[in-house]
Amino acid sequence: MSTTITINGNAVALPSDPRVSLLDFLREHLHLSGTKKGCDQGACGACTVLLDGEQRILSCLALAVQYQGRAITSVEGLAGDGQLHALQQAFIEHDGFQCGYCTPGQICSALGMEAELRRGVPSYVTDDLGLETIALSKEEVRERMSGNLCRCGAYNGIVAAVTEHHVQLHARAPAGEAS
Repeated sequence: MSTTITINGNAVALPSDPRVSLLDFLREHLHLSGTKKGCDQGACGACTVLLDGEQRILSCLALAVQYQGRAITSVEGLAGDGQLHALQQAFIEHDGFQCGYCTPGQICSALGMEAELRRGVPSYVTDDLGLETIALSKEEVRERMSGNLCRCGAYNGIVAAVTEHHVQLHARAPAGEAS
């Protein structure tokens, strides 16, 4: 049985105290301050990280030990080779942030949202639940990102950044791989 968790590609020992939240483990034990503590009640989405690169989770509501042997990606794990992740760059280009506090959670949530689309998971506003490929309309983005609050109100920039990234992702994907 593994006593480690993989954080941003690195195996690390789980905390000895099983009551430590994943958020506190990232911020206080591993000094990864990108993931933010907003409400600490799962209502704002500032603490959103990715589980196994695809599933978005609220790290304030999760215990670190729940993810023993699994892979967690925080905003610090997205950039590579000294380059921002394409979605991070899109947030900059579309002014998808003002104070930036919610931005790490927004970005991780948007990447989780794209994984949901690839899997064909419908949202509340999806018109046809039988579709294998769900079109990413502005309404879909807004609905799927509704768990991530922005106190500054940069929603138009966030939607534009997420939409552009999705379009670029599909433009790069070989035929048959785009959602």
